[in-house]
Amino acid sequence: MKAAVLTELNKDLQIRDDVGLAELGKGEVHLKVVSSGVCHSDVSAQNGTIPIGAMPCVLGHEGAGVVLEVGDGVEDLQAGDHAIVSFTPACRLCKACLRGQANLCESMVQMAITPHFVIDGKPASGMTGCGTFAEEMILPQGAVIKVDQDIPLDVVSLIGCGVTTGVGAAINTAQIKPGSSVLVIGCGGVGIAAIQGARIAGAAEIVAVDTLPAKLEMAKKFGATHGVTPDDLEGAKLEVTGGEGFDYALECVGHPQTIRATYDAIRRGGTAVVVGVGRMEQKIEFSAFELFYAEKTLKGSMYGSANVRTDFPRLLRLWKAGKLDLEGMISRRVQLDDVNDAFRAMQAGEVIRSVIDFK
Repeated sequence: MKAAVLTELNKDLQIRDDVGLAELGKGEVHLKVVSSGVCHSDVSAQNGTIPIGAMPCVLGHEGAGVVLEVGDGVEDLQAGDHAIVSFTPACRLCKACLRGQANLCESMVQMAITPHFVIDGKPASGMTGCGTFAEEMILPQGAVIKVDQDIPLDVVSLIGCGVTTGVGAAINTAQIKPGSSVLVIGCGGVGIAAIQGARIAGAAEIVAVDTLPAKLEMAKKFGATHGVTPDDLEGAKLEVTGGEGFDYALECVGHPQTIRATYDAIRRGGTAVVVGVGRMEQKIEFSAFELFYAEKTLKGSMYGSANVRTDFPRLLRLWKAGKLDLEGMISRRVQLDDVNDAFRAMQAGEVIRSVIDFK
């Protein structure tokens, strides 16, 4: 089958037509990929920000498709079902799942290192155990979430990462309250989703920050009340909060400088949420006194603190109700052969999300 394969960091993906699949195992699902989002995390895997382990590796982790067959022991899925791919499985058995933190499911590591592809006759993995840049894939049943068949799969595919991460960060992790002031730094796909999440949660003011004016205009279409460059952030804070600081701030970049700015921008007692994925070696410094004195909350957000089994359907209900714009987030539709062009467009800030349509 055809797949986009990463063979070397900071190099274009190889589009190959000779990639195979491993045998379908117990508790696993064989899925035909119909649509895959091109997420900035894929770019982060390509450049080494997100470790992916051994190469070659099939990239892609945000997708949707149709179940072709299921392995022994799979009872809640069958051939013909439509489903979303989740890069974090919800096994329902580990300690994290049982304590209500399915987004931290302990089976995620095993999923990520299990090779389900065959390249040049050797086992190969997919990004985070997925590999949606391939025409077909095999996943553990906990990473395949059934959805209603009346929903277009290109819309469904965006739920698999960016939308859940951004909306979930606003609603689940930050737990934004109605009437609050919210800052969102970074207006890519996840940032736009976070803005929509803040709007759905009832924020009174949503200030979007980005270096690109086009992204700021886009942010306003999705619910931001203000759009400013980093140089104008202090002025926006003064205008919106009287200089006190925002109630909530969400960082959707993953860089020490923007994480620090996010923390600094909230009021005493406010909440800052780190949504962006930074490099493992990068550090952020805080003084012992400021952590005590400001009583601010600094939180990470893994996959929008979402339980995919309940949050995926909830997000799709919001879409059906017209409260969550998914179609508007699709900036470009491409074929698998064009995935490298989609990467470059995303890095240049020209698109929010490209979607790969598999024919």
